[in-house]
Amino acid sequence: MATKFQLKFGGYPMEYDAAKHGPYDPARFYGKPDTPFLDLKLNEIPGWLTRRQKTPQAFMGACSRAFWRWQHKYVQPRRCGIAPFFQVAVGCMIAFYVMNYKKLRHHKNYKYH
Repeated sequence: MATKFQLKFGGYPMEYDAAKHGPYDPARFYGKPDTPFLDLKLNEIPGWLTRRQKTPQAFMGACSRAFWRWQHKYVQPRRCGIAPFFQVAVGCMIAFYVMNYKKLRHHKNYKYH
């Protein structure tokens, strides 16, 4: 059961119970399970969105879980290969293209003036 003095930032989630869940996994959501987004029908999407928490803490928790899932899948296995390096390189290329788009858009080549 969750203790009374858990921290909001930097501590375990309030739903985490060591006796029930075992060792803590930062890539796992310990809240009440809900229908996965890809299993929804179109008319169920508004209700699904209203059940989401829209707080900065919930957003940071989702980003943290996504990062740790990526770490567990691509970076931390014994034979991880070169995939995480290419993923980071492509992500940086896209980010720098977006940041410099205002400068790059003036260098388009047009066939006719």
